[in-house]
Amino acid sequence: MANILYGVNGEGSGHSTRAKEIITHLKQRGHNVHVVSFDRGLRNLSESFPVTEIFGFQLSYVNNRVRYKRTVASNLFKAPRAARSLKELSRLADEKNIELVITDFEPLTSHVGHHKRLPVIAIDNQHAITNTRVSLPRGFQRDAAAVRLVTRMMTPRADAYIVLSFFPAPVTKRNTFLFSPIVRQEVLSTTAQTGDHVLVYVTSPAKELAALLKQVRCKFIAYGFGTEGQEGNILFKKPSMDGFLRDLAGAKAVIANAGFSLVSEALHLGKPYLAMPVKNQFEQTFNAYYIDKLGYGAWWKEPTKEKIESFLFNLPVYAEKLASYPRTGNGALLAKLDELIVTFTAKARNARR
Repeated sequence: MANILYGVNGEGSGHSTRAKEIITHLKQRGHNVHVVSFDRGLRNLSESFPVTEIFGFQLSYVNNRVRYKRTVASNLFKAPRAARSLKELSRLADEKNIELVITDFEPLTSHVGHHKRLPVIAIDNQHAITNTRVSLPRGFQRDAAAVRLVTRMMTPRADAYIVLSFFPAPVTKRNTFLFSPIVRQEVLSTTAQTGDHVLVYVTSPAKELAALLKQVRCKFIAYGFGTEGQEGNILFKKPSMDGFLRDLAGAKAVIANAGFSLVSEALHLGKPYLAMPVKNQFEQTFNAYYIDKLGYGAWWKEPTKEKIESFLFNLPVYAEKLASYPRTGNGALLAKLDELIVTFTAKARNARR
């Protein structure tokens, strides 16, 4: 049994979705897990565990696009809160006799772990860009370089990196272990069906996309547009975890932003994916590129009515590719995590003797 500090990035829902699965497993194994997060991570995880709120750097979105100047200005204004969070985390680590840190792309816990000379395990998908050999979409080399720099800064010098990826890639860094994405139990236990609708999801309202979809002869169920009700061929819905999963499981395809969590769940359920990455967010562009590269769906920088119709026409081709998508579950990753915790905590305890 170990005392673990678990930091979860609160940007979006993907980090907290997979963290919930891992934390549940760790608690079942008898570990004392002290969870810290912010924003959506705080809200989502607080439904299942005690969570301590910390400061978190966040992106600013306008019209489904990341606005970097606004992001920098907002986070610089909040910098004193980050310093206070570091002090509080350091105090918590002492009070709870923390022996190991796990971080899902959350930098403050990583920093505290290094300061206290504790072993740090990073679990995320972002390190696929830095710790494995991957190809890049043409014209995005500068974006990739910037993301690599940020990724290394977020969780530097971890003792182990558990990297999640929906595609195979050769590992290039020591202490790096590549696994299929963590999929929540609700998805693992869901039986996928092919209905007559296409599921649509956007991070923030996208009026231009809605206007395009109304021109396509297809039934759409849409989330994230900030409205409700039937408008022509589109049924707009309010956020709902259970309702969204039902609509995902019953969809014949997905048209959505390219966040890692939704991509992973859609591919696991065998849903062809038309990826529309949030502009200026390279991680989503990277995911979209690999969806297209592997034949699981399509990606275009600017969607049009004709491109959406082409995607729908080719659904049987994508479905055939997805038939061989590896659906391995979470067992192998959790077993590796158990092994690493035993190894690192034993070394730490021996060093203190």
